[in-house]
Amino acid sequence: MAHDPTKDATITYADAGVDIDRANRTKKRIKYLAHKTFTRGVLSEIGGFGGLFAVDKAKYLDPVLVSSVDGVGTKLKVAFEMNVHHTIGADLVNHCVNDIAVQGATPLFFMDYLATGKLDPEVAERVVEGLAEACKHNGCALIGGETAEMPGFYPEGEYDLAGFIVGVVERDRIITGKAVEIGDVVLGLASNGLHTNGYSLARKLLFEVAHYTPESYVNELKGKVGNELMRTHKSYWPAIKRLVDGECVSAMAHITGGGITENLPRVLPRGTAAVIEMGSWQVPPIFEHMQTLGNVPQDEMLRTFNMGLGMLLVVPSKKFKKAHTVLERAGEKPFTVGRIVKGERKVMYT
Repeated sequence: MAHDPTKDATITYADAGVDIDRANRTKKRIKYLAHKTFTRGVLSEIGGFGGLFAVDKAKYLDPVLVSSVDGVGTKLKVAFEMNVHHTIGADLVNHCVNDIAVQGATPLFFMDYLATGKLDPEVAERVVEGLAEACKHNGCALIGGETAEMPGFYPEGEYDLAGFIVGVVERDRIITGKAVEIGDVVLGLASNGLHTNGYSLARKLLFEVAHYTPESYVNELKGKVGNELMRTHKSYWPAIKRLVDGECVSAMAHITGGGITENLPRVLPRGTAAVIEMGSWQVPPIFEHMQTLGNVPQDEMLRTFNMGLGMLLVVPSKKFKKAHTVLERAGEKPFTVGRIVKGERKVMYT
């Protein structure tokens, strides 16, 4: 009768590919990064079962919590190839901040989920460093998260990253788009590049069609492809906060997946539509170059990429000058890109 080695062997979780001790050491290394972001509302410590946060009752009469969850998408594939991880965390935080900012919400706290096949402590620390820096910049606390090590689930050297944010806004100050009227002006705020959307198409065009590598220098871009693709998703909260405080905006749209075509209609009330004037803002070279590489139809570009506008703002015509001044003082250079007309929640281009 053959000997069964499993009767004598001692099998541990580490033998299955999950090293709990290594994970615990990693958590200790990144704990101090999160602590740097803590605000007065944080009531819990990193490592608990749930993060605790208290809304300041003295600041709000009728507070409403606003939440959002998202991921970085296939931009991660570029990060893996370039071994650049510190900007990915900022991409995630800023994306989520923008999502709740369009409703006028002040970000309170953020939580992340990092999943990988085999945990690399150095990579994890760089990701969390980016998360923490972005949280601090946006005035919110990184109060916890989850690091999951799942052998065989992800290719070696790869991971996935997602985040959850919670903000707060006074009930009577929520920006819903209901106040939008025909004749309002649409302002656009410049993006830093692709932000975190359209990377599946971008990677196909740049790496498969053009056969570039991240290190390829492209004259049309005046730089390397990888550097262009890894530009950090911009946070518009500092400018939006001033705009909201000044009560000079009726609706805002974060231009993410779906581009201008699908995101702007989400904040328009029934009976209204938007006319966007092509050529009224500066389109970064990366978009024009990709369109040329794949002979991509214009409507496909407009519903895939932000095309250089990361945020659209609908402003009453009588408050146009005030809004423009507020944005400039916040360091933004807004483009006047369109207007609100009669229609049914769609975007028309001229």
